[in-house]
Formats: sequence, structure tokens, C-alpha cells
Amino acid sequence: MSGGIEVGGEPEASDSMRTFGAFVQGLREHAGMSREELGERVHLSKHSIASIELGRRLADEQFVEMAEPALGNTGALRKAFGRVGRQPGFAAWFRRWAQLEREAVSLATYECRLVPGLLQSEPYARAVFGNSIPPLSDEQVDAQAVARMERQRMLTERPNTSFSFVMDEHIVRRQLGGAEVARVQLDHMLGYAQLRNVEIQVMSLDCQVHAGLDGPLALLETQEGGHLAYSEGQKTGQLITDPKVAAVLHRRYATLRSQALSPLDSVSLLERIRGEL
Repeated sequence: MSGGIEVGGEPEASDSMRTFGAFVQGLREHAGMSREELGERVHLSKHSIASIELGRRLADEQFVEMAEPALGNTGALRKAFGRVGRQPGFAAWFRRWAQLEREAVSLATYECRLVPGLLQSEPYARAVFGNSIPPLSDEQVDAQAVARMERQRMLTERPNTSFSFVMDEHIVRRQLGGAEVARVQLDHMLGYAQLRNVEIQVMSLDCQVHAGLDGPLALLETQEGGHLAYSEGQKTGQLITDPKVAAVLHRRYATLRSQALSPLDSVSLLERIRGEL
């Protein structure tokens, strides 16, 4: 969690993001364009444009370079983005990972702390952010939860992208936020497990081997066949681009998948845990 990046990868909502978003909206409206029209120019949905304009989603360099000519080509958008990009919490490695994540052909996540952000229900996400130290304001919790739900749209909007998740069993047994939140969270995950492009696996408490003892891990494969990784810890985050290191981490994840329960058995376990609540 590096400088404003909470567990799961969403940047904190900030005044600079909202200001930049309002600036984009002003330029777009001055150009007489709808969100849908701008989206077509920058290869984003109108919903993604709305998220940027409302300060819920951090824009990246690709968006700026494609939007600049569409919005007057004055250089003002680049300058405004430069101000946002220098804010604490918007580290270059995160902006790059967020961009790569949206373009990847496959994404894989191992978690040993909490349910991966892409699988969290809104009540669970609010419980996560509600446990932040130092405490977040109600507005900050709302903004983080909205950003997390927006990011989750990838699972349904990109049916040709493969999503794989491995998590330790204690995560799905912990009743973070209470029993009702746990029930909603399990139902939420079970719903996503029905998608053809999503596989959820649980590392059983009974498993006597474990390839993920070094901690959480996120992996992706690019459209060109490249393999990258992202490692996140307390107030730190690292984008791993070294091919040799990334290859080791991808092999490690493959071993994790072989050690975990199969997707079918994992769903059965989740259903049993849900029935016990």
C-alpha cells in the first residue's frame, strides 16, 4: 500500500483527482463533445470517462495523450495531469500497472490477507476501508468503495480476459464486518465464480505445502505475450518488469494453483462456509 494506494490497488480519492476530472469535463463540454464521443476518441467507455471526470478513477498518460488533441491540443491537459501525477500516492509504478491491467489478456492474483479487491462486495470493501489506520472520513470511505466497484467492472466488461484468483481459506472464513457482510461477500464471490472467464481457488487450511509464503502477488500477461508482476505490502508497492524475476513469480503462482483446491472444489467449500453462517 504505497503512499495512498490502499489494498487492492485503487488510488485514494483526492482533491487533485477531482480537480483534474472537472478540468477534463470543462474542456470536453467546451469542445461540444459528449462523454460517449470523447470515449470513442480515447478508447474508453462513457462510464470510464464519467469516473475520470468525477475523480473516481486516476487517468493515465495514454488517456492524456489521446484526449489532448480531441480537446483542443493546447497542452493544458498535459500540464494539469502533470500536477496530479506529482501528488503523493500516484507513483509512476502504479499508473503503469493500472494501464497494463486494463490491457492485459490475463490477470492472476494471490492473496493471504483479505479478499482480492476485484472480488470484494461493496459492504466488504467498506469494512476494509473502515479498518484503515489512520481512520478515513466517511467521504473517503465512500470514494474508495466507489473506485473499487468501478474497477470490478473489468470482470464482466472483458469476457475475453482470463481472471484467476487464489486465496487462503482463513480469508473466506473471517467474518470481517460481521456475519451479514460475510454472507453478502460469499454470495458475491460465488456469483463471479459462475463467469467463464473467472476462476476462484482456495488454499485449504489442511494443505501442508504452500508456494505463496512470501506474500500477496498480482500477475498479468500482455497482449504481446509478456509477463509482468506487482507486489504490494505495507505502504509499499513494486511493479516487476525484469523478465527473469517475473518468470519466477509466474511459476510460483502456477505452483500455488496446483496446491489449491480446484475451482469446482473451491466453490463447494465457499458454499459450505456460506451455509454455516
